[in-house]
Amino acid sequence: MADQSDVEAALVNAAMAALYPQGLSGPSVCGAPVRLYRGWPDSSALDADLAAGYVNLTVFPEDSGERNTTRYLPKWSNPAPVAPTLTVTTTADSATFAGSAGPGQIAGILADANTYVYPCQSGDAPANVAANLASQIMANRLVQLSNATITLPGVQRLIARTVATQGIFNQVRRQEQTFRLIAWCADPALRDAAMIAVDTALAATYFLSFPDGSVGRLRFRQSLTLDRQENASLYRRDLLYSVEYPTLQTAILASMLFGTTTIGTVGNASVSLTD
Repeated sequence: MADQSDVEAALVNAAMAALYPQGLSGPSVCGAPVRLYRGWPDSSALDADLAAGYVNLTVFPEDSGERNTTRYLPKWSNPAPVAPTLTVTTTADSATFAGSAGPGQIAGILADANTYVYPCQSGDAPANVAANLASQIMANRLVQLSNATITLPGVQRLIARTVATQGIFNQVRRQEQTFRLIAWCADPALRDAAMIAVDTALAATYFLSFPDGSVGRLRFRQSLTLDRQENASLYRRDLLYSVEYPTLQTAILASMLFGTTTIGTVGNASVSLTD
């Protein structure tokens, strides 16, 4: 789920992209090296950086805390279906696996009335998948394995499938919180150049993306310039942006490879279809 720490990290990344449009290997737009990080700076480290010509840009949450903006009742939702990267093709008596396997991929074979399922593991290749399924099948019938191909001599009905596990989410809460992006500089020209670039980029950004796939609404709140006389070598500007973001509960939706459906009953007997 998205957390305050995810929001802070996303703001740091957005500021970094604005200040280093060519990446960290290129120069910053303000002409000086910039340290970007979450939290409040250590005073001695900041003084050393300012003396060395470094700009510090920090992200810190406002003391006012969060505001609950929940609007709707919790409801489980499905994102776009996940297509498996492991594939399988069949002939009348064989199944051949291809593509890429890994966690979250499930492979299965239905041979006549029996089903065999293998959840892929990290580092698996199609040949590993075929070998694991073949080891299950040989307990019931003759099986031939050649690389990623399984052959079942004499099989009357053969179905092979692959699926990918599907994540689902439930939005249990929404909250809005204000964050300060603070530029600490030894020169007012550096401060202005750095914060113009950051503010322009954030003003054109309407949503921040988080690792769990959710997004937060970004809004400008205020800008403050703080040039304090007690420290003539420190020039500071604060940008205040609010972010409204969700708290999500996540789970894995079970994936079905084969199923049995009852299509009718006569007396004590039932007629079923399995695939």
